[in-house]
Amino acid sequence: MTEPPRPPGAGDGYPPDPNAGQGSPYEPPTAPLSGAPGAGGYPPPGGYPPPTGDQPPSGGYDPSGGYGPPGGYPPAGGGYPTGGAYGAPAGGYANSEDKTWTLVAHFGGAAGALISFGPLGFVAPLIAYLVRGQQSPAVRAQALAALNFQILWSIIAFVLLFVSWCLFFLPSIAVVVIQILFGIIAGMKANEGQAYRYPMSTSFIK
Repeated sequence: MTEPPRPPGAGDGYPPDPNAGQGSPYEPPTAPLSGAPGAGGYPPPGGYPPPTGDQPPSGGYDPSGGYGPPGGYPPAGGGYPTGGAYGAPAGGYANSEDKTWTLVAHFGGAAGALISFGPLGFVAPLIAYLVRGQQSPAVRAQALAALNFQILWSIIAFVLLFVSWCLFFLPSIAVVVIQILFGIIAGMKANEGQAYRYPMSTSFIK
């Protein structure tokens, strides 16, 4: 009896043994080959896998040093500058109170001379000297300058008040004008931060 024809290239062991060439028992056709990587699936429990090196961390890019903090916001600490918004008063005064008392000494001397017609021009500089002069060297120096000037011309105004009765008060008017004029000039200089040196003055108090 003749054998049926065999397929080309077939060996003597036809039909082939299903377990031939396998290192393990029979595996179903759908199972992957032994040693081959498994098919891709979902990541393990616990979250997403860590980012690869190709992904930048969250945050904005800083050209000078890489990436900034998460969220793209600038580093903490920014905002308005600390400290007071305003500095010390201009003109070399330590504070606004020194400037105020300096103006009281000069403008107050002029106002006192105007009100009293001369003899009381020294009152305001004396008050500034006693109240603030012991605490502030700047106020002390300018109050003394105003006080010495006003004392001298207050004495002259007081004397001339009696003499002026016969001269229609012309000398007294001239003295008062001098006190007012130079008191205003000194006050304007003090407002600009400059120490004014009174002309025609003397140093009764040192």
